[in-house]
Amino acid sequence: MLLMSTEKQDDMDYSGAQERAHFERIVHAFRSYRGRALKHVKEREEFIQSLPSHHKKLLNSYKSHLKKQKVCIQHNAEIINQIITGVESMFENVQHEPLNEAGQDLSTLDLDVEKVKSTIRQIVRDWSPIGEKERSLCYGPIIEQIVQLYPPDRLDASSINILVPGTGLGRLAHEIARRGYSCQGNEFSLFMLMASNFILNKCRGPNSLRVYPWVHTGSNQLTNENQLQEATFPDQDPSELPPQAQFTIAAGDFLEIYTVANSWDCVATSFFIDCANNIVGFIETIYKILKPGGYWVNLGPLLYHFEEQPEEPSIELSYEEVRNIVEGIGFEITVEKTSLETTYTQNVNSLMQYGYRSIFFVAKKPL
Repeated sequence: MLLMSTEKQDDMDYSGAQERAHFERIVHAFRSYRGRALKHVKEREEFIQSLPSHHKKLLNSYKSHLKKQKVCIQHNAEIINQIITGVESMFENVQHEPLNEAGQDLSTLDLDVEKVKSTIRQIVRDWSPIGEKERSLCYGPIIEQIVQLYPPDRLDASSINILVPGTGLGRLAHEIARRGYSCQGNEFSLFMLMASNFILNKCRGPNSLRVYPWVHTGSNQLTNENQLQEATFPDQDPSELPPQAQFTIAAGDFLEIYTVANSWDCVATSFFIDCANNIVGFIETIYKILKPGGYWVNLGPLLYHFEEQPEEPSIELSYEEVRNIVEGIGFEITVEKTSLETTYTQNVNSLMQYGYRSIFFVAKKPL
């Protein structure tokens, strides 16, 4: 399975240069992870050295714990190096020049490195045994509904085309394809695309790799061991798909790529629709691209991603408003559940637990 880049390129010189700069910025963020994460630990070690001697003596165990954190960070960095190796050729229709292995004259925002850490946690959510419960809560109802709508024992599942926008690291789309359906995931984030390319195309053998997802978080840890907990991945071999299954990932903006009307049997969205500046555009596009009689299966909260971002226009609608728009555009809601308990990249051992009371609905485009 190859990742496909399908972003529009109206002005090749300008957009090509922009795309290249953005691509290099993300790779630079991955490469900066090790130094930034180790610097975080070093700052704590230096602070301890400034404390009174009797305080330092009481912190001997913590100092040993900091050394173990550095070992975990080094191992995470090894996985990250594997993720970015060869990424210049990961797209089917875009070939970047080989990337400079030396330090690049690029500014890496702290936010970018935080997104690298988030990517590590996303690996756990989608592809580790630790994430199994979370996947069952967030993906399970969607998969069950698709199987009910398109029973693979009664029809040719490979003839059913299913789209998963905001696919992240591809687990939901992979699970759908594993059941024999023709499935395409769509993702905009290069952080997600680079990591999913590594997992889906290069990882072989269950639980052959490991990361340390909580090593960057010292707050709300019950024990030192909890912070250093490892997570193995992938929990199943991503290459194991039925012979007839069609599984692809399309890279790019959902609204720009999917413009052909009446082309998909089903659209499945999990924790996706609140990623929009204008959620109405997402709903309208989903309606347009579905075939008459097709279904939209959605699960997730309404944590609008652009609400607190400066200089980003955004509207934040209640579910009451969203529901009215879904029906106003023409959908018929056939299944609806509220307050489904879900989590997102949750550390189950943390002293702080948070979750969502997610909305689940199935909407049909009339014949």
